[in-house]
Amino acid sequence: MGKAIAIFNQKGGVGKTTTNINLAACLALKGKKVLVLDIDPQGNTTSGLGISKRSLEATSYDLLVVDGIDPYTTIYNTKVKNMDIIPASVDLSGAEIELVQLEGREKRLKRALDIVRDGYDYIFVDCPPSLSLLTINALTAVDSVLIPIQCEFYALEGVSQLVSTIDLVRRSFNPKLGIQGVILSMFDGRANLSIQVADEVKRFFGNKMYSTVIPRNVRLAEAPGYGMPITSYDPKSKGARAYMAFADEFLRTEEEHGR
Repeated sequence: MGKAIAIFNQKGGVGKTTTNINLAACLALKGKKVLVLDIDPQGNTTSGLGISKRSLEATSYDLLVVDGIDPYTTIYNTKVKNMDIIPASVDLSGAEIELVQLEGREKRLKRALDIVRDGYDYIFVDCPPSLSLLTINALTAVDSVLIPIQCEFYALEGVSQLVSTIDLVRRSFNPKLGIQGVILSMFDGRANLSIQVADEVKRFFGNKMYSTVIPRNVRLAEAPGYGMPITSYDPKSKGARAYMAFADEFLRTEEEHGR
């Protein structure tokens, strides 16, 4: 059965979508069968993989609100071998209101993912940067949470609240929910601030922090505009090398913990 991981931080602009797209693409290149699921109404993972949100028949919105839907009808191929996507649509912005009225509203995503898990090694869920019914559905459906943290002054603001949110979902809906790890993004080794943030995160999360860091990189920022992961857009860039190194460390950590 595949492992499902939510990529989540209640702070926006920390690299959730960048990590979702590029970690998944790197793992796919290493032969893992990967599914990415976009439940952020902004749909940046969807557009970042070159998929037009206007031409989709079924999306993560349908997965959440349509009773009896076949989850396989929401899965689309990407241009990356071994990597599929359940895309987002603009309808997700209204899903919050519709979910309130539905039975078992917190576990609708879990029921759908449990059906398709066997077909994948890893499922990554790109969450909205807020605590909402969409996020609760994601955290209830997954095994663990991967937390991207940006190397900036306000990086740790809200981290304790984030951990409290994970604890709340663990107590209420998903007792097995754990923290997969913490990845630092937008790191600038020349800046004292980046180094100070890294030290603070290490003190807070201990061995849950990955040693790989994702640098500030113009090519990483450009790639979504072309609908490509960085490994397709510029495989020799610093960003691509960093995400390949992260994928290696991710798999190594999985092996060490008996995945």
